[in-house]
Amino acid sequence: QVQLVESGGGLVQSGGSLRLSCAASGFIFRIYTIAWHRQAPGKQRELVAYITGGGSTNYEDSVKGRFTISRDNAKNSVYLQMNSLKPEDTAVYYCNVRRNADYWGQGTQVTVSS
Repeated sequence: QVQLVESGGGLVQSGGSLRLSCAASGFIFRIYTIAWHRQAPGKQRELVAYITGGGSTNYEDSVKGRFTISRDNAKNSVYLQMNSLKPEDTAVYYCNVRRNADYWGQGTQVTVSS
């Protein structure tokens, strides 16, 4: 079955960096678009970035120039490098793949202190 496992979250000061990882299994990883979403307290889940099977990327406006999404098909993994973090980036970050349905990981907490 499809499994997505996020890691790499934590507490960081404003201006700092974190690298999130998403390890995937249970499907043909290399052909699917993988996305990172986030959900802050009291807010709706929002798309942060995605990367297609061919390596094309797209970013939400507020993270452009600060976040970089990448993938390693040999490791069935997707990464989110987050630089210049701001308190408003504080959220639970989720990895997502859409096949016959949407699949989600358990999430990893990112907290940015001011």
